[in-house]
Amino acid sequence: MIPIEVRRRGGGRARAAHLGPERRRPLILDAALEVYVEHGYKGTSMQAVAEAAGVTKPVVYECFANKDELLLALLDREERRLLGAITESLPSNLVSDNVEAVLAAGLTAFLAGALQAPNSWRVVFDSGWGSGSVVAERVRRVREMVVGQLRELVRQYMVAGGIEDIDRKAPVVAEMIAAVSESCARMLVVERYPWTAAELATYVARLLARGVRPS
Repeated sequence: MIPIEVRRRGGGRARAAHLGPERRRPLILDAALEVYVEHGYKGTSMQAVAEAAGVTKPVVYECFANKDELLLALLDREERRLLGAITESLPSNLVSDNVEAVLAAGLTAFLAGALQAPNSWRVVFDSGWGSGSVVAERVRRVREMVVGQLRELVRQYMVAGGIEDIDRKAPVVAEMIAAVSESCARMLVVERYPWTAAELATYVARLLARGVRPS
């Protein structure tokens, strides 16, 4: 990481090294991530980010026009980091004689990804981002995309199992799996429950599988 701030001898703060906006943007985003994780959406201000980055507020405004633009850029970056891991964690299909094992493997990969990038997870999923903000709308769309992928997998499983009324049931099951997965990630990342990713995934998959199996 290129330091933004240059310190004078004796501990005084010198003027930040001269960098163009394009070189500064990732450094400002690093600072914004630190501020957001510690203080949340409401506590993330352009001034707070400037202080965390060791620059003046006008320098932050040279890179981002306002708070929402800054946080959208941060969301873009963290989303790319995390959603790649989430996409890889989703099974190619749920058509299996052992749906519990499929769910456990997918949930383990999801939770392991959350633990490897806890700040990314908190930015993308564990945030309100301010009711009605453009960033909140973006977070909602990201979640809908993930749930949509789950819904299609659940449909495949239900079709193969000859389950009736799929159009009504699949969205419910997909939403339940997504909500449980998010709750499990929050337990490990934020609340630090004394479980490993594999232990929690195996236990939860057993509970989910009982409801997913055709009666």
